[in-house]
Amino acid sequence: MERPEASRVEAGQGEEARARLPVAPSMGPTLAGMRAPATVDVVDRRVVFISALAVVLAVAAGLVAQGLGALIHLFTNIAFFGRFSTAEVSPVNHSLGAWVIVVPVVGSLIVGVMARYGSRAIRGHGIPEAMEQVLYNQSRIPPRMTFLKPLSAAVAIGTGGPFGAEGPIIATGGALGSLLGQVLRVTADERKALLAAGAAAGMAATFGAPVSAVLLAVELLLFEYRPRSVIPVALATATATGVRLAFEGSAPAFAMPELALPGGAALAFYIVLGAVVGLASTLATRAVYAIEDAFEKLPVHWMWWPALGGLVVGVVGWWSPRTLGVGYTNIEDILSGRFVGTAMLVFCALKFVSWSVALGSGTSGGTLAPLFTLGGGLGSGLGLLAMRLAPGLGVDLRVAALVGMAAIFAGASRALLASVVFAFETTRQPLGLLPLLGGCAAAYLVSALLMRHSIMTEKLARRGGRVLTEYGVDALGQVLVREVGLKPVVTLDADQSLESVRAWLLSDAAGTRHQGFPVVKEGALLGVVTRRDLVDGQAPEGRCVRDVVRRPPSVAYEDSSLREAADLMVEEGVGRLPVVRRETPSSVVGIITRSDLLGAHRRRLENSRRRERGLGGPLPARGA
Repeated sequence: MERPEASRVEAGQGEEARARLPVAPSMGPTLAGMRAPATVDVVDRRVVFISALAVVLAVAAGLVAQGLGALIHLFTNIAFFGRFSTAEVSPVNHSLGAWVIVVPVVGSLIVGVMARYGSRAIRGHGIPEAMEQVLYNQSRIPPRMTFLKPLSAAVAIGTGGPFGAEGPIIATGGALGSLLGQVLRVTADERKALLAAGAAAGMAATFGAPVSAVLLAVELLLFEYRPRSVIPVALATATATGVRLAFEGSAPAFAMPELALPGGAALAFYIVLGAVVGLASTLATRAVYAIEDAFEKLPVHWMWWPALGGLVVGVVGWWSPRTLGVGYTNIEDILSGRFVGTAMLVFCALKFVSWSVALGSGTSGGTLAPLFTLGGGLGSGLGLLAMRLAPGLGVDLRVAALVGMAAIFAGASRALLASVVFAFETTRQPLGLLPLLGGCAAAYLVSALLMRHSIMTEKLARRGGRVLTEYGVDALGQVLVREVGLKPVVTLDADQSLESVRAWLLSDAAGTRHQGFPVVKEGALLGVVTRRDLVDGQAPEGRCVRDVVRRPPSVAYEDSSLREAADLMVEEGVGRLPVVRRETPSSVVGIITRSDLLGAHRRRLENSRRRERGLGGPLPARGA
């Protein structure tokens, strides 16, 4: 290393923040207070603690799922049959006649009042609201949501709302996790893991689909894939599924006959079917938000909108009673081939009208079950058409319905893996995995090409938020400091007079343009000073460089990643870090600056934009 009188090279740009702890002149070269990048364990005791909380939370979410189901049955019995009972019942067999139109209106009016005077956040289907809290509010959901959301959903669905119970259960589980994270002393990331664990546990407790619940949490709530967040979520979904088994047994959520392995022609059809259903998912999403926009233009307070939507639900329910309520039996009938043909297609069309208007009006309910119904019906209809026009393809009507059910959710939500695994877990048909993968991938492709946002993120985008659902390895985490930071450094001697250094800075010699300089004494690092430290302040007479060193140095190890170095820069409020070796931490071997961090992204940009033939060329050198 060289003094200002010798040759000098890059020492970095940017401006170092004013320090907090002065270094006494008598201190001498010391690294006692040196700050270096911390090594973060992938899994530690905190992960064990959060995982234990997630298990307890999952038990609560499983019980909430059972309680919400009982509450929906209670309101259904009261509204449609005039009896006080929690026995499972469907609105289909009511005997109200045309009076059935009034029931959803009353229920929606109650929900509107609850939203007006309780919390407006109960409106909608739950998942976008949970995403919003994760992204913009450090996963803090208001505690009142833990009872307002399930109660409002039970009222809406129990009075005929064409929704599934899974959305409110997911939202309630997430609210429980958030509440637990707010009561305890945890980090924002740990609170997010608890929220996601509660939400995923709610889904697992509803459908008995633990793996797809984990994937849904990863794709829509966690916005990451790290052991410290995935482990608690996975344990929570396993626990919640165990609670469901204890109450409801081991039967699949949607039982269907055994499937046969599809041939090549049939598989090709299922992929095309997925693409068509992907197109339908974009149309359904746009229709829902177009209806929501229409309600926004009404000259009445939003509290009354759910009642208007309930009127449509009632009228449609009068014509087609099967459109009322949760309708999980409709999904099972479509998947098993018991409900097919024109009657099924008419039902799906009416279900879409009822669901889209009700959801657009701002009432409380889930979207998964309606989407599964619509997708299954569309897949069944297209499968039946293919069987009649081209019987040689070997299309199975039930597989077509299964692919349609999963593909519409993959296209609408962009949760590709969750959609595939969900269809498998809820039917336990392993031979359906191949057509499911092809069909859902095609739906995902079409949806991504035609629609910028999903049904889950469109609402957030309209509020000015930006939701990124793509995950990639951190570019800075892949590059080590030694690949960009090992270079000669301009250093200053601690005992050098401040007056001579200022004169050197004014000489415009090599190295004087740098904004920061490591300060050494007898080759050992003492600290770092900026150009402003050297130029500003008191008169230089009688003062030396060590007098303007304001705190012990922050350094980066040569084998640290750029991400670790960047995190330390943020924590310490500095724009550059001297580079040292672990075995000789007092000797400076380089320097890394914010410009180096930005430059490290060049490789990522080139990999995504530069097109070239890969054959015959030399492999790039490490760090190039």
